[in-house]
Amino acid sequence: MKKFTACIFAITCFCCNAAFGWYPSHPDESLLPQTGYSTVIGSHQIYPVRPGDTLIELARQGGLGYLALTKANPDIDPWLPPVGASILFPYAFLLPAGIQQGITVNLAELRLYYVWQELGRLRVRVYPVGIGRSGWGTPEGSFKVIEKIVHPAWHPPASIRLENPQLPTSIPPGPDNPLGEYWLGISAPGYGIHGTNKPYGVGRRISHGCMRLYPWDIRDLFARVKIGTAVRILRQPVKVGIKDGKLLIEVHRPVDANDQDVMSEALQQIASLRWKNQLDMETLEKEIHLGKGVPTVISLE
Repeated sequence: MKKFTACIFAITCFCCNAAFGWYPSHPDESLLPQTGYSTVIGSHQIYPVRPGDTLIELARQGGLGYLALTKANPDIDPWLPPVGASILFPYAFLLPAGIQQGITVNLAELRLYYVWQELGRLRVRVYPVGIGRSGWGTPEGSFKVIEKIVHPAWHPPASIRLENPQLPTSIPPGPDNPLGEYWLGISAPGYGIHGTNKPYGVGRRISHGCMRLYPWDIRDLFARVKIGTAVRILRQPVKVGIKDGKLLIEVHRPVDANDQDVMSEALQQIASLRWKNQLDMETLEKEIHLGKGVPTVISLE
C-alpha cells in the first residue's frame, strides 16, 4: 500500500463500497481550533480499488468532489484505476484564512464551509460544491441567505434559454429539476445554493454560477441555515496552518496560474503566521506546482 509520508494526520483504510459519509465524521473533529491560526481538521482515508471502480463514482460514494479526488491522486487513471491500487480520500483539510460564522465558499477548492456556535464553541461542517463554469462564474463577495424553498421550481433566465432555446420557461419540482429538492437563495440576484439532479457535477466547475451540493448535503445544510445567515464567497487557492509544531500548506492551484504567483501568495501567508523556522523549499515548490489540494508538511525538522 502506498504511503503518504508528507501528511501528519491519521489515515485509515476503508474497504466498504457503500457511501462513506462526510467529514468531519467525529464530533470532536468539527471543533474549530482556538489557536488563532488554521490547523488540520478531519482525517484522510485509504480505499483499495475494486473491479469496475471509477474516480467519478467513488467521489459520489465518498461524498467528495470529483476534482478534489482526482487532484489528490494525480498518478491514478480516473476511468481505469488499477484494481488493488490505494486511493487517497482527502478528508483532511485546512480552514480558509479568516473563516467566520455562517457560510464560506472557497471557489478555489470547491468546498463550502458552514460554521456555527454550539455549547460555547465554534463548529464547522464541510461540503463539496459545484460552481460556475468558464463564462458563468460564481460571484465573489459578501452576501446573505434571503430565502429558503423546499421543492423549488426552476425558471430559466433569458441568458440560459438563449444558450438552450429548447428549455421551457419553467420546470416544476421533480426529477428533471436541476435545483434538486432545496434552494437557499442569496442576496446576489439570481444566485443560490441548491441540490442537483446530476450529482456527478458536484465538485466541478460546471454550473451557470449557482452552487450545487449533493442531495444529502443540501438537505443537511438547509436544516441548519437560517434566513439572514452570512454567505462569503472567496477565492483562496493557498491555505497554510500549523499542527504539532509543523507548518503545513494546502494548494488548490488555479488553472491559469503560474508557479511564481502561487509561491508569492504562499510566502505571504506563511509570513502572516510569523513562522520563523526553516522551510522545506523542495516540498513547497513541488506542492505549488502540482496543486494536489492535500495538507502537506513544508517545515524542516
